[in-house]
Amino acid sequence: MLRFTKKQHLLVLLCMWCLVVDWSSAETEESEGGPMEKTEKAALYSTIQGFVGDSWNGSYLFPDPCGWTPIQGLTCDLFDNLWYVTALSFGSMRDNSLSCTENPVIRPQLFELKHLKSLSIFNCFTSPNQYLASNSDEKWLDLSKNLETLEIRSNPGLIGELPSFITNLTNLQSLVVLENRLAGSLPENLAKLTRLRRLVLSGNRFTGRIPEVYGLTGLLILDLSRNFFSGPLPLSVGGLNSLLKLDVSNNYLEGKLPLELQSLKNLTLLDLRNNRFSGGLTKEIQEMSSVVELVLSNNHLEGELTGVEWRNLKNLVVLDLSNTGLKGEIPWSILELKKLRFLGLSNNCLGGRLFPQMETEMPCLNALYVNGNNISGELKFSKKFYERMGRRLGVWGNPNLCYHGDEIKNLRDHTPFGVNQCKRIKAVTLA
Repeated sequence: MLRFTKKQHLLVLLCMWCLVVDWSSAETEESEGGPMEKTEKAALYSTIQGFVGDSWNGSYLFPDPCGWTPIQGLTCDLFDNLWYVTALSFGSMRDNSLSCTENPVIRPQLFELKHLKSLSIFNCFTSPNQYLASNSDEKWLDLSKNLETLEIRSNPGLIGELPSFITNLTNLQSLVVLENRLAGSLPENLAKLTRLRRLVLSGNRFTGRIPEVYGLTGLLILDLSRNFFSGPLPLSVGGLNSLLKLDVSNNYLEGKLPLELQSLKNLTLLDLRNNRFSGGLTKEIQEMSSVVELVLSNNHLEGELTGVEWRNLKNLVVLDLSNTGLKGEIPWSILELKKLRFLGLSNNCLGGRLFPQMETEMPCLNALYVNGNNISGELKFSKKFYERMGRRLGVWGNPNLCYHGDEIKNLRDHTPFGVNQCKRIKAVTLA
């Protein structure tokens, strides 16, 4: 059994007392708010209450909003050994998120969060007739130094125009205003946001012409789909040399496809479906060799497929030219699209025959739609091809097209829908 002298005993007691005092002091410091600046904490709490409701007081956060029990959607960083808010997300995106009250308010204290880099508002403004621009443009300027990401998603009660203060947030790299009820024209000086990498304004009610986008040379994603834009696609789109995805589908855009599209050497997605483009397929399309998905369906393009050297588009995986008024025949060069999985040519005025070589020369093809044309002759595909395609083979609506029943015996589930079996001509024997 260990024995301590009086001196040793006193020394042990002194050490234990020091530990207790240090722990008590640390607990007191944490309980008083930890290393978050008081003005920052007050601004944060008021901002949260504006979105969540005054009943929220953050009492469950220990030792502070950036401590051991953080809020989902709140990110902090240290500046001069003090915590500051760098990212805020409102809306029920995940467990423990800051769910919004029925009538959220953007309080002025939001603009006191001087280190804020990212702000996201998801499904908060659901009550009718709410406006984003409830604070002055000067207030939003207070965020312009650091704000890099602004996302406003799925707010069906949010109306009015895209606020003019947006164009003053010149450090933005990502602007996503998706599926709200914003309307009106876009600001003409949207191109001031020269640091943008992603611009998504899809699923609103924006009208008028798409403004010029000179200067947005670093833009990677441009999505203006599902709005009411009209007029031509601006020629300045051809100067977006870094662009990977261009989606302006489901609008009322018109005119010819800009020749400048050929300058988009890095583009992987071009989606212009459901517009009013005309003037045929320009040869310049064949210069877009990086394109993986080319979707031009439901436009008034007209013209022929033979005007494009399809062999130059060897990266194509999806090609949809359905309902575009195409005439002529399907060119042989389309067989050189070795990576193609989806080919949509339905509801046109195409004639000629389907190449049986599609089965072997296009090994990745698993969806082929040529229904609603004037294709004729016999389908000469093998049983294996019909099995591979299944119901993704659309050939109905071609009155002079037929198939050989011998090729697909006992494959009732894979017979070409809406196509008759070819009639065999019996040989006549002369007596």
